[in-house]
Amino acid sequence: MRPEPDLSFAAAFAPALLDPARSTPAVVTGPNGKSANRRYDVYRNNVTVSLIDALAAIYPAVQRITGTEFFRAMARVHVRSHPPTSPLLFEYGHDFPEFIEAYDHAQDMPWLADVARIERAWLDAYHAADAAPLSPDRLSAVTPDRLAGLIFTPHPAARCLRSQYAAVTIFAANRDGAPVMRIDASTPEDALITRPEFDVTVHRLPPGGAVFADGLITGLSLGEAAAAALDAAPEFDLAANLAGLIEAGAFISLACGDPS
Repeated sequence: MRPEPDLSFAAAFAPALLDPARSTPAVVTGPNGKSANRRYDVYRNNVTVSLIDALAAIYPAVQRITGTEFFRAMARVHVRSHPPTSPLLFEYGHDFPEFIEAYDHAQDMPWLADVARIERAWLDAYHAADAAPLSPDRLSAVTPDRLAGLIFTPHPAARCLRSQYAAVTIFAANRDGAPVMRIDASTPEDALITRPEFDVTVHRLPPGGAVFADGLITGLSLGEAAAAALDAAPEFDLAANLAGLIEAGAFISLACGDPS
């Protein structure tokens, strides 16, 4: 029978790992009870570097925008104040976009946090459960009197994000090594992130599209979501937006609810 792990040692060992101002825990000793300060500092540095590397892998566009030196300095501050809660590194950094939004040295890049939110959503979509997307034929089989009451089940990978800035364009321009042209960051853009099969895709939604998509994803009926989208953007095209969401693989099923 495998012995139970010594949780008391872990509880004493871990708290100082992300705080260089704290001394080496008393439970950490070298051979013959000698000091292990240097060994613990090496381990502490390795933990910090591994978490910074994890953030760099999750947020490559953010790192490209800020530059490696700025990114790693910002990430180091985040790591020390936001320790991981899961042993899986890809789950780390969910709160990094909010950290960026409040980070003093990033205030001249107000769109950076939204770019980070798209990157986080991209990774979450990548790791979401597999599911067959809704076939367009299912919608064509619904009689007109039942359309308004349709309820759509979102794909596990589907996410919708809104931004006051050109976050989708900035994200797309910085996810590869191609030269980045000048971008007007002041243009609001909304994103739909999906993964109908193996590849994650990020779509820029038209006016009203995010209100509509988010409404359907969160359980509003087709009629309710369409009404909200038309309130937000009178030029909203219901047929084109619904077709676009289905083509993008945003849903896996639909059900006929109350047609009113």
